[in-house]
Amino acid sequence: MTLAPADPAFRARLAAELPASAFREPAPHYVEEPRGRWQGQAGVIVAPASTEEVATTLRIAHAAGVGVVPYGGGTGLVGGQVMPEGPAPLVLSLERMTRVRALHPSENTMIVEAGAILSDIHDAAAGADRLYPLSLAAKGTARIGGILSTNAGGVNVLRYGNARDLCLGLEAVLPDGTIWHGLKRLRKDNTGYDLRNLLIGAEGTLGVITAAALRLVPVPAGEGTALMAVRDPDAALALLDMAQAQMGSGVSAFEIIHRQGLDFLRQTLPDVRQPLDEPPEWSVLIEVGLPRGLDPAEALETLFAEGFEAGLVHDGVVAQSQAQRDALWDMREHIPEGNRRIGAIASHDIALPLGELPEFIRRGAALVADLGPYRINCFGHLGDGNLHYNIFPPEGESRDAYRAEAPAISRALHDLVAELGGSFSAEHGVGRLKVGDLEHYGDPAKLAAMRAIKSALDPRGIMNPGAVLRLPES
Repeated sequence: MTLAPADPAFRARLAAELPASAFREPAPHYVEEPRGRWQGQAGVIVAPASTEEVATTLRIAHAAGVGVVPYGGGTGLVGGQVMPEGPAPLVLSLERMTRVRALHPSENTMIVEAGAILSDIHDAAAGADRLYPLSLAAKGTARIGGILSTNAGGVNVLRYGNARDLCLGLEAVLPDGTIWHGLKRLRKDNTGYDLRNLLIGAEGTLGVITAAALRLVPVPAGEGTALMAVRDPDAALALLDMAQAQMGSGVSAFEIIHRQGLDFLRQTLPDVRQPLDEPPEWSVLIEVGLPRGLDPAEALETLFAEGFEAGLVHDGVVAQSQAQRDALWDMREHIPEGNRRIGAIASHDIALPLGELPEFIRRGAALVADLGPYRINCFGHLGDGNLHYNIFPPEGESRDAYRAEAPAISRALHDLVAELGGSFSAEHGVGRLKVGDLEHYGDPAKLAAMRAIKSALDPRGIMNPGAVLRLPES
């Protein structure tokens, strides 16, 4: 059906059932996304304080046929949090639902509301001598509802999995305002269809997550970090295999970094400390967490020595203090900001089978060179096969002169990803940016099933219209 706008009459209906404190005045951050690719719109902005208020909001929107755009921390990079076209929607922010409802250290679980900021969840878990291991560069802004809705990953997926793997249960409001009470703290629950995993990764198109039961883990007795310069991506992959053979699941993160990203940092953020005087062509940032009785720094030094002996590693540094560890991660986490300041022509969040990563990097570089005199910054989570593969204009030139080339660059690279059995969307979701990619590369049976699920749960099409699945023509 055709969506209706969130107009003054609709606002009046909401105001009759919601407190005045639930309404928010228009502000830029509700209708913008970090890269400035879209300018959204909002007829009404509400920030409910409870699940019941979310349910009331959706019930009224469903009856009126008004589109609803769920809004978490606004950190998504594929436009899932803004609606630039169509009737002005209701923007539903979870910013007031931030409580830790329960903490169960003996179970390694906690229950938090969807608006809780990731860094606050980390702090709450640490207060109970536990770890919520999902970590993102945007941890000070990203909210857990959005993290779950996009099934975000971050740097520790290698050991702990994506957001999906760290969630035991959900509370959510479905499009008609029905509350699903699924906040179970169970590791095993085979009672019918798995609504939890259906809503996780749905990007707000099937309902609004209002709370989550999260899985915690004990804090590792010893943690260590090292930066090692490697010969090439093949050597990085061989070093990962060597590290896991030595330390097993103690390897928490294994990040690959190309020199281009470090050069961008020196150019745009010179105060960010880099540990090696000469940036290596390729390097890996390794994080380990080991049980009591094992020295992580010693284990990393052993790994370096064996990697050096095998011809995989030729330089590096093992952090000897928490300050040095923090400095290494600070460098890694500022790479996206350096990218932003340079200005990418096209950015890609891709996943590949581990064995295909070196081949993609080789063939991708040749492919891009054939397309133009571009610079490539390739970095990301080698341990779980997720690369951020970003294309930049030649030095001294602006990306504006090359914007028209971005679709051809992305299509060529995504074709290569598909050929090698990979995914065009690894951890940022589909949003609005990649709807066409999903249609082009998606399996027809899967797409048909997705549309059927959307139609069944959201027959009026009000939930995050145009995200993930294209709006049907009216």
